[in-house]
Amino acid sequence: MAASRNPARRRQRSVRVTVAVALLSAATVAVLAALPTQSPVFLSAGSVLALSLSWAALRIMWTEVLQSRRENAADRAAAATAYKSLFSLRAAEHAEFTTAMTERLAESNLSVHELQGELVQAQRQYADAVVRAEAAERSLDDARGRVGELEQSIELLRAEREAEQADALAQWEAEGGEPARGSVDELVTWESTAAEIQAEQDEITRAVKGA
Repeated sequence: MAASRNPARRRQRSVRVTVAVALLSAATVAVLAALPTQSPVFLSAGSVLALSLSWAALRIMWTEVLQSRRENAADRAAAATAYKSLFSLRAAEHAEFTTAMTERLAESNLSVHELQGELVQAQRQYADAVVRAEAAERSLDDARGRVGELEQSIELLRAEREAEQADALAQWEAEGGEPARGSVDELVTWESTAAEIQAEQDEITRAVKGA
C-alpha cells in the first residue's frame, strides 16, 4: 500500500512545490514591476498581490507539511502494527517450540528412568545367576568328591573281597573242596554292596556330566 502510494505522493508534492514557487515568483515580479512606476495605486496593488500570493504559497506548503506528517504517522502506525503481528507470530512459535522441547525432555527423562529400571533388573538377574552358578559349582565339587570317595570305597571293597576270596579258596582247598556257608553269604553281601555303590557312582557321574 505504501509502495503504491509513494509515486502518486511524490507527483502531488512536486506539483504543490511548483505552484508555490510560481506564486512567489509572480509576487516578486508584481513588486518589481510596481516599484519603477512610483504610483501609489500600482505599489498598493503590487503589495496586496504579493502578500496574497505569498500567503497562498505558504498555505500550500503548510498543507504539504501537514499531509506529510499524517502520512508519516500512518506509515509508523502500519509499521508498528506489522511489528506487533510479527512479534505475536514469533511469540507463538517460541511457545510452540518450548512446549515441544518440554515434551521431548519429559520423554527423554522417562526413557532414562525405564533404562535405569531395566539396568537394575539386569544386575539383579546377573547376581542371581552368579549365585546359582556358585551353588552349582559347589554341588559339582561335592559330587566329584563323593565320586572319589565311592571309587575309594569300591577299591577297598575289591581289595577286601579279593583277600576274602583268597582266604576262602585256601580254606576250601584245606577242607577238601567244600566251601564254607559263611563265605557264600559274605560273597552275596559283598556283591549287593558293590552293586549299590556302583549304581550310586553311576548316578553321580551322570549328574556331573549333566552339569
